[in-house]
This record gives sequence, structure tokens and C-alpha cells, in this order.
Amino acid sequence: MTFNEIMALSGPSPCLCGGIEYDKDENKGQTMITSSHHMCLASALAVIEGKKINPTFQIGCMLSYALCYGATCNPKDIFEAKQKMEPIFFYGDIQTKGYYTNSCHAFIKKHNATIPMKKDDEEILMKGKVDYLAFSYYFSGVESISKIKRVPGNVFKRGINPFLKATKWGWQIDPVGLRITLNDLYDRYQIPLFVAENGIGEIDNVEEDGVDVIGYTPWSAIDIISASTGEMRKRYGFIYVDKNDAGEGTLERKKKKSFYWYKKVIESNGQNL
Repeated sequence: MTFNEIMALSGPSPCLCGGIEYDKDENKGQTMITSSHHMCLASALAVIEGKKINPTFQIGCMLSYALCYGATCNPKDIFEAKQKMEPIFFYGDIQTKGYYTNSCHAFIKKHNATIPMKKDDEEILMKGKVDYLAFSYYFSGVESISKIKRVPGNVFKRGINPFLKATKWGWQIDPVGLRITLNDLYDRYQIPLFVAENGIGEIDNVEEDGVDVIGYTPWSAIDIISASTGEMRKRYGFIYVDKNDAGEGTLERKKKKSFYWYKKVIESNGQNL
């Protein structure tokens, strides 16, 4: 995978993916589009060079995906939810299709920006298309044209779905949303998918949907600091790390029960759950 969660460039945390800090009076839209273009070019060049080394290499892109539903059946809410998904598809379209689609151009226009296209850029993007699309999926949410209650602490400021339960951090648990996501992405791009980061499962059901899923990895193998909240206490991993939110601890590592469970899952290629 060339870049992790590249669409963070268009969100509230461009520093996470692109190392970008905007100046007060900067044209943020143009900087975002320029940076995005250069990173997509870099991804394409990496694919091209990788294929020179070994033509059988499978090289992909990676998106952060948070499914968005309309808060009601009001068509305006449905369309608002669709609009919130545009940044994700912007990066997916360029890297999988090798060119700027009509929706990409509309996205750029909304940001009052232009593509800094140079000679050979279009050819590079087309030749450097990725072989598969990877994504992270942790939660879904809703969107509305009206004022709604939103999930606190999320990078994606989605509205709260009353039909879903949530973690103690407010992230809404939506395994069916993962299935919808897989179907939507495969229908749009028609290339293999890889669930690169996930904490919930609905993978088995996609086989009957005809979706080509080539890989699945949970988040995460080891306890690490949360990028969104800066905490250790989320305890993501199969391996416990002796360190608390205050930075205290020996960093000693211990295998959790889930470590042995996941070992069986890997050994059986997902047959022994």
C-alpha cells in the first residue's frame, strides 16, 4: 500500500497523512488539491517502479472509510450523506481508475482549486493504477440538513444513529455497514478489496454478495496510543503493553487471550473462529 488513509488530506487532520499545517491566510482548498495530486502521482510512480522490479507485485491504495446514512428518508438528508462521502471517492477514483472522474472535477471546483497538471502526469496516473483497494472501517454515522446530535471525538463528525449501539468512546458499532461498504466499493471500482483496519466483522456474508475480498486484518496486533484521542486505555491489541495514559509503565508485553484466539484464526485461514 502506497499511502495510509490518504483521504485525511481533505479532512480536519491533513498533518496525519501529508504533514500539512495551513497558514492563516492560505488557500486551503488549493493546497489540499495540489498536495493530493502530488501524492497520487507519487503513488502511481511507486506502482510503476514496483512492477518493474516484479510484474506480479500487487500494490494497492488505502482509504479511511466511514459510511454515512441519511438521518431520515428525506431526500435532502440522503443527498447530504452522499456529499459527505465525496472526499473518500475522490482519492479512490484517481488511484484505481487512473484519471480525474467527473465527480473528482466537481469536488475540486467546490474547493475553488485547479489541478496542477504537468506534462506526463496523466500518463503516469493511468500507468500507475493500483491493483487493489484497501480501507479502514470502524463505525458509521448519519448526516442531515438539520441540526443533529453528533458523535464526540471522531475525526468524522457523523451524527448519531439511534438504531446502533456505541463504544464507550461513542463510535457506533455497525457490522452491516461494513457489508454495505464492501458492496459499494466493489460495485464502484471492480477490483479486489482489502479490509486493512477493522474492529468488527461481517466478512463471511460478502461471499454470497460476490465481493472479492483478498485480505482482512484487525486493528491492532499490539496496544498502541490512539491517534484520535491520544490514549493507551483503548487497548486495541492482542498483546498487552504495560503503559498507561500518563506514560507510566515498564513497556513489558504480555499475550492476551485474544492473541491465542487470533493465532488459531490465522492457522486455519479463518475457518476456526
